[in-house]
Amino acid sequence: MTRSENIYLVGLMGAGKTTIGRQLARALSVPFYDSDKAIEERTGVDIPTIFEFEGEEGFRDREQKMIQQLTQMKGIVLATGGGAVLREENRRLLKENGFIVYLQCSVERILERTRRDTQRPLLKTDNPRERIETLFTQREPLYLSCADFKVDTGVMQSKEVVSRILEEYKSVNR
Repeated sequence: MTRSENIYLVGLMGAGKTTIGRQLARALSVPFYDSDKAIEERTGVDIPTIFEFEGEEGFRDREQKMIQQLTQMKGIVLATGGGAVLREENRRLLKENGFIVYLQCSVERILERTRRDTQRPLLKTDNPRERIETLFTQREPLYLSCADFKVDTGVMQSKEVVSRILEEYKSVNR
């Protein structure tokens, strides 16, 4: 694979970026990276702790630096954090260096998938549904603006999602 053949996954938390990303990487025999996990490994603390001490803006600064580094790698599958697209620089780097797949998923499905997850600082609220709806409204136009391909992960099994992505990816990388 060459740099332009990297696959980057974008979408809201709970859309399946990490699950799909691991399967895609396995199918392509390339390394898989998760930008949030890479930040945790670099800092030695989890994302909620970064949010607690540095706020969302501090986290976004760290995320931008990590995206800069990861987009310079060749032949990878990368699962980005749900808010990575908020910064124009991140969207530019992703667009310039890879094939971007938007993993779309309904608010209802995301609620189901994240309801027991305590590691999502943006969902530490009295009304998670309202928060997810707000994030969806804010971020979906950004996901769509940078995506080369969109697939709904809420209506099919992960194997089928991976198959569809590989089919599209191979058709544009001939």
